[in-house]
Amino acid sequence: MNDVVTISNFSKSFGDLCVLKDISLSVKQGEVVSIIGPSGSGKSTLLRCAAMLETADSGNLSYGDIPVMQNGVYTSKQNIKAARNRFGLVFQNFNLFPHYSVLKNIIDAPVCVQKRKKKDVVAEAMELLKKMGLEDRAEAYPCQLSGGQQQRVSIVRALAMKPDILFFDEPTSALDPELTGEILKVIRQLAEEHMTMVIVTHEINFAKNVSDRIIFMADGVIVEEGPAADLVENPKNERTKTFLSNISQERD
Repeated sequence: MNDVVTISNFSKSFGDLCVLKDISLSVKQGEVVSIIGPSGSGKSTLLRCAAMLETADSGNLSYGDIPVMQNGVYTSKQNIKAARNRFGLVFQNFNLFPHYSVLKNIIDAPVCVQKRKKKDVVAEAMELLKKMGLEDRAEAYPCQLSGGQQQRVSIVRALAMKPDILFFDEPTSALDPELTGEILKVIRQLAEEHMTMVIVTHEINFAKNVSDRIIFMADGVIVEEGPAADLVENPKNERTKTFLSNISQERD
């Protein structure tokens, strides 16, 4: 299996605060990787650096055969543009354009950025909306949708770009428990279809059940990683054990 994204020696500071310390990871085609850890451990920053929304201070980043960053320096605008077409990003707060209809939110980037034929993109978008149970909401505006519906639209918007990999940044943290279930169901379905995904999540049981591999981060470093069930049920590192036992106590 080919690596879809490869990160090595990523470091990132905000002022005096070092939030990523020499992080390296790669994700293979069809693999689902969940990243867990306490708040402030650097999970979302890692995702934002991988998605080029933040600039890493040092390290290397590539998407398949496209080198994006080498030794902390971006390679070229051309490579960045090509790499942006390789991934989709789903935020915790949906980030839909409020003045665009659902359909326009979805088709805008494929038509304007990827220069694909509008007729084809609309047909694909309607097919994706149907799959999410939202085909009757194509002309609605984000404010007319529930949080769960908005998040499903943002997943469709990411999928419409035909990415090689999807990044999810705590996709359920802005939702109540009932709506959380419907989004986790969508992600589980994507996993069954072998969509390559990296999911930053607090949903430990979900991560265990849907992921091939789990990465546990704390204090800006990868403390432990391994097959999903192994890491949750038999963590090796004391820091991981403490985190998981605290989580299970909160749930009890």
